[in-house]
Amino acid sequence: MDMVMKLGTEHPVVIFSKTSCGISHTVTTLIRGFGAKLVIHELDELPNGHEIETALMALGCNPSVPAVFIGKQFIGGSNEIMSLYIRGKLKPLLINANAIWI
Repeated sequence: MDMVMKLGTEHPVVIFSKTSCGISHTVTTLIRGFGAKLVIHELDELPNGHEIETALMALGCNPSVPAVFIGKQFIGGSNEIMSLYIRGKLKPLLINANAIWI
């Protein structure tokens, strides 16, 4: 779990994803739509991807991807990101994390 937290806090926006996950792609596209710089860790392309996936599930991610960190905090998965977006709170969160500038 320490490795996941370290990776998740190295950049303003970090997404743990799988190349075959359509929801992960949607969340990534949504956040990029704000102009945010983000780092994506594709679990199915990493040699330790299964270990990371297990750690994400221990954090409460079910399903394990997408798992999103913004501003060094674990935000959650697609439900949490979409909820923030619908309530108009995703953009301010990205601004506060210095992922986008206005």
